[in-house]
Amino acid sequence: MNRANRAATLADVGREAGVSAMAASAVLNGARTSSRIAPETRERILAAAAKLRYRPNATARALANRRMNTIGVAGTIDGESVNHYLLEILSGILSSASTHQQNTTVFTLHDWERDAERLHDFCDGRIDGLILLAPMLTRAQARLLPSHTPFVALHANAPMPHVLNIESDEEHGAFLAVRALVQKGHRRILHFAGSPGRIGAERRIAGFKRALSSAGLPFDESLIVPTGFTTEEGRMVMRRWLSAHTGQPLPTAVFCANDGVAIGCTEALAEVGIRVPEDISVIGFDDTFAARSTAPQLTTIRQPLRAMGSRAVDLLLERIGASGASQLPEDVPPVVFPVELIERASTSVPPSTDRLIPAASVRV
Repeated sequence: MNRANRAATLADVGREAGVSAMAASAVLNGARTSSRIAPETRERILAAAAKLRYRPNATARALANRRMNTIGVAGTIDGESVNHYLLEILSGILSSASTHQQNTTVFTLHDWERDAERLHDFCDGRIDGLILLAPMLTRAQARLLPSHTPFVALHANAPMPHVLNIESDEEHGAFLAVRALVQKGHRRILHFAGSPGRIGAERRIAGFKRALSSAGLPFDESLIVPTGFTTEEGRMVMRRWLSAHTGQPLPTAVFCANDGVAIGCTEALAEVGIRVPEDISVIGFDDTFAARSTAPQLTTIRQPLRAMGSRAVDLLLERIGASGASQLPEDVPPVVFPVELIERASTSVPPSTDRLIPAASVRV
């Protein structure tokens, strides 16, 4: 192949400088050699490398050092809309990886249960460690993860042996959200509760119940509605709920499992002329970019998602550096980040009179 059509190699530099490829490697890559390289020869090699625009082969160097300086990120992509939760976390991961001079490879899965075996394929030597985003792996599946690769998880659905999990205080976040609504005077609060079987959804329900109990309010099971975690699901579930309750008094507030569900819920309410927050207050969870850019801006519970993503990189690199020297115990306490209530324009005091759910124009 014509050298103009490919990157220069050590052999090319050696020929240009009149030395062996081994000598060129010793000067340019710090390779070991039994021969002493004279200063004038070194200068000739450097000049040849500059002339040919030689760049060291990063892959070969990584293999020699047994480090690719690349971390992996694996997660699922659900729904048609942008997943702002993943984008916030990924932003923190990429920023921290750049600070540590690490490359990042993103692997996408369709379904955790169906695609769990693919995690082995990702750990084939191209990455030094892997961050799992909201993995839906059972403890038994987690035991089958490759032992030669360090893992860190964010919001794992179940404890995973030898895997460090980073999460937020979701139960307390739900408590703060519902307590804020109660303090504004809300008594009939609907909860769009995410997906059944998700530990995050269960923690939000627990916080919802605790806030009601602490205020001396009864718990109504019928006001807990499974929704999923996407904007599309929030929109469709609210449409169905309104259709099933036409003519009945509207709840004065909705606490949603995340910001995406809250936005979908708000859109479905607007379709039938129900105003936020004049007729009903809406509160989300996460404090993603979407919460700050929607109209009205969304009251929500802030999870420090960018900071959590950044911390995942720090902890993974610590594990990579300790690989072979130490291993995490089977049961590792999670790293738990605090949450906080962020009040914006989507919540207010309840209306003075009941708003009945209109029968017309409800889309299902």
